[in-house]
Amino acid sequence: MSTRLRIDLGYLGTNFSGWAIQPGLRTVQGSLEEALAIALRCDRKLVTLVVAGRTDAGVHALHQVCHVDIPEGVKLGNLESLQKRVQGTLRTDDIALHQISLAPEGFEARFSALSREYEYRIDDRSSKRNPLHHLFTYRSPYALDDAAMNTLSRKLRGLHDWAAFCRPKPGATTIRTLTHFEWTRDADGILTGSVIADAFCHSMVRSLVGSAVAVGRGKLSATEVLRLREKGERTSAWTTMPAKGLTLISVEYPSDDQLAQRAKDTRAKRGPTSD
Repeated sequence: MSTRLRIDLGYLGTNFSGWAIQPGLRTVQGSLEEALAIALRCDRKLVTLVVAGRTDAGVHALHQVCHVDIPEGVKLGNLESLQKRVQGTLRTDDIALHQISLAPEGFEARFSALSREYEYRIDDRSSKRNPLHHLFTYRSPYALDDAAMNTLSRKLRGLHDWAAFCRPKPGATTIRTLTHFEWTRDADGILTGSVIADAFCHSMVRSLVGSAVAVGRGKLSATEVLRLREKGERTSAWTTMPAKGLTLISVEYPSDDQLAQRAKDTRAKRGPTSD
């Protein structure tokens, strides 16, 4: 009988070709699976991670969650010691393990999740530019109207078909519940968009941000964006924003006794290829 582990981690996505394994490319999943196999002294093929949200190349994570099933016969030992061994084996500063723990019964990193929260940071012409932030902040050559962006963001919230904002995937639904979308400026004028939904389609967050930036620049009105969403077709009316400004902030889960039911309900709503 296998043992399921929950792994909480963060990473700077700049030098990764995304989360998912790709032949010949450095990815978060590939790096972590290799380190786990070495630390556990087992065959690499026995270690396969399942993640809460697959991030694209260049996207960062403050708190990502994944799980792995360790086959019977592979010695785990103390999990705190395992975490230290895996972190040391990684030999990199751009992946940080927060915790390795025994997963509660019914836990699935992907399908048990209630919501994911992302932030997108923009340094526009109204901001005080900080070179230390350039790896995780998009630099806009335009001044943006954050009031107009917030007007759109509030109107976008709710349960909708987000096909206009997503790259299509065969067999995957584009219906999602956007529970929160808001823009704020910090003391230096950096614009941060906070986005929360039950789940996101491929490129949905960066496309949402792109629509808000188009409104902030005065290229589109909120009404025009809403009209394009209702058409339910992929549009080129706005730009999918660069990955560097996007960070996965957190993944929320229900109480342990609700994990299995949440996973069952999520599978019923979304296809197997959906995030």
